[in-house]
Amino acid sequence: MASVMRDERARSVPTAIKILVAGGFGAGKTTMVGNVSEIMPLHTEEVLTSAGTDADDLSGVEAKRTTTVTMDFGRITIGDSAVLYLFGTPGQDRFWFLWDELAIGALGAVVLADTRRLADSFPSIDYFERRGIPFVVAVNCFHGHQPFEVDAVRGALSLDPDVPVVMCDVRDRRSGREVLVTLIEHVRSITMGPAHSAVAGA
Repeated sequence: MASVMRDERARSVPTAIKILVAGGFGAGKTTMVGNVSEIMPLHTEEVLTSAGTDADDLSGVEAKRTTTVTMDFGRITIGDSAVLYLFGTPGQDRFWFLWDELAIGALGAVVLADTRRLADSFPSIDYFERRGIPFVVAVNCFHGHQPFEVDAVRGALSLDPDVPVVMCDVRDRRSGREVLVTLIEHVRSITMGPAHSAVAGA
């Protein structure tokens, strides 16, 4: 009887899934976490001041007024089976020492790309590649449109063919959640391998 109760409790506890949302300065990480989260998101933002002018390159994001200095945090519950915990990473170089702590236990990551500052995506991509953390690249479509095609972005970032690249609008809740679905499916395909995928698709 006791073992049955333990099994019931184990089945009732949802799986905790940790996901990182990374990318360059001003790519939309805080907006994405805030829009997809089912709870009031935790933000650790500070107002940009003239003191940070030399450290923060605002080229292409001149209207930005705040910046994440530690992390953004949000949560999404998926039925009774899983809970996604979202951790948005700080984008500036001087806060990268926090990444190693945030990355502990992460199932995967979303790298938000801003085609106005595409080179800012490279540090995030390199970080996850070196640590073997699965990731997808989500191209944030500012102003509701994107002048570049997926293949052009993939080529510019020199991504492996198996890394998903998707277009999104982080201001739209559904669009942001579709990015997360793409990431989870990507992680599943890596974990289960091509053989399982072939059987599942048969």
